[in-house]
Amino acid sequence: MLTTSVLPDLIDIVISAARLELLPRFNHVERNEKADGSIVTEADIETQRFIQDALQQKWPDIGLLGEEMSADEQQALLSLNKPLWCLDPLDGTRNFATGIRHFAISLALLDQGQVRLGIVYDPFHDECFSALAGEGAWLNGKLLSHQPTGLSLQQTTALIDFKRLPNELSTRLVTERPYASQRSFGSAALDWCWLACGRCHVYVHGRSNIWDYAAGHLVFQQAGGYSTTLAGGEMFVNALTPRAAVGALDEDLFKEWTSWLGIPR
Repeated sequence: MLTTSVLPDLIDIVISAARLELLPRFNHVERNEKADGSIVTEADIETQRFIQDALQQKWPDIGLLGEEMSADEQQALLSLNKPLWCLDPLDGTRNFATGIRHFAISLALLDQGQVRLGIVYDPFHDECFSALAGEGAWLNGKLLSHQPTGLSLQQTTALIDFKRLPNELSTRLVTERPYASQRSFGSAALDWCWLACGRCHVYVHGRSNIWDYAAGHLVFQQAGGYSTTLAGGEMFVNALTPRAAVGALDEDLFKEWTSWLGIPR
């Protein structure tokens, strides 16, 4: 429905929101805790409002599913089975609120149960990742194309979000460490994008929501990455059900990583 010709306008909206709403509030906002233990700030709310208004002006027939909506509103929008923007106005809120410069705006277009377009913008590094289904992924306009790493699992740098993993798996990852080194940065959207451009090689995350991963996962997928869930299912589902993510840059690493994790094929 939307092609590469709309990407500049969408990117401009997202970057403008970051510059006008996010960055002026960086480390200068009060935070409140939500029912699920995550936090929300004024920056989340105002950035979502800015982007929603801008998208509505240009594409009034496309609704918006945002993280900062009630679950009832979110479910009602998904149930309409119409094109939707899927927005996380601030992925990495805890980093943002405590002065850690690692967070992003994540925007995806959902249509017919699939992710058609994704944008993830990291304002502090001025890095804009974008992707269109079937057409490729880009970092600041440069095509992302991945070549096999040639690494074994034991040579990789892994992105591991321990806090949401099953205790047994977390313990095993520490005591049997199958990789060379481990990182965790606090933004699922950027996790996928950093994997896509080769900054890390394998990934596991125990629980992310559709607005956390839709855009970033499309970037990773269109850059040639491989993914699944801990249960061995498709990574993306057009539902509010949280997903446990597993990914690797190339096919050989993916096979070795999923085999070590014991994921069924």
